[in-house]
Parts: sequence; C-alpha cells; structure tokens
Amino acid sequence: MKRSATAVWNGTGKDGNGSVSTQSTVLDKVQYSYKSRFENGTGTNPEELIAAAHAGCFSMKLAFVLNEAGFTADEIHTDCTITMEGMSITSSHLVLKAKVPGIDKAKFDAAAADAKANCPISKLLNTNIMLDATLV
Repeated sequence: MKRSATAVWNGTGKDGNGSVSTQSTVLDKVQYSYKSRFENGTGTNPEELIAAAHAGCFSMKLAFVLNEAGFTADEIHTDCTITMEGMSITSSHLVLKAKVPGIDKAKFDAAAADAKANCPISKLLNTNIMLDATLV
C-alpha cells in the first residue's frame, strides 16, 4: 500500500505561500504559509497534519489491540498536540479518553501503551511521545 500527498510552494520561506493536496482529495490545494505555521494565519501547517495523523493512527491501532483482547470500544477520543521548538519537533502528546465496556484499568492501560508503541505513526516519529489515558 502506498499513499501520497503533494505540496506546492511559491516564493520565499517567510513571504511565500503554498498548498497541500492528498491522493484522496480530502485536502485539495489547502493553503499554508509562514503565518499559518508560525503565527495564527489562515490555513493548515505540517505540524497540524502530523497531529491529525498521529491521533487517527493511534486511535485505530488501539481499536485493533482492544479487539484482539476481546473488547470493543464504544468510543476512542484522542487529542494530539505536536510541540515544535526552534526548527525541531520535540514531542507528540496524546490525550486519550475511551469508553470500553467490561475492561479493567490495567488491561486498558496495557492496550493503550501497546497502541502508543506500535501504531505506524508512533514508529515513524523520532520524538518523545507522551500519553495520558483515561478510561471513562
């Protein structure tokens, strides 16, 4: 399986602008710029897209891990915050709230830790990954 995306940039790093598009066209020439990345400008940015990818990947991996253990989540809600300091991504912080009928806290924590360590985006990121997991 291969997935693809395209970025087009015009101009200088600070004064230029660009767009990103995905193979699925869910993102289709979505604007990004210095202001959307480093200030509060309109558009997306690479760090926001990484956060979305990590939250989505982790949530799906957790669903698989829970299913293998005999559980089905009613809901897995994951927020992800990517921290960038200087020109380096220094951390990815996952905040999980999940409703999983019949599971105890120890099994839930083990499943969440497994998903954190083994989702493909976690494996891709070369940064500190933190997880706060709450069973609701």
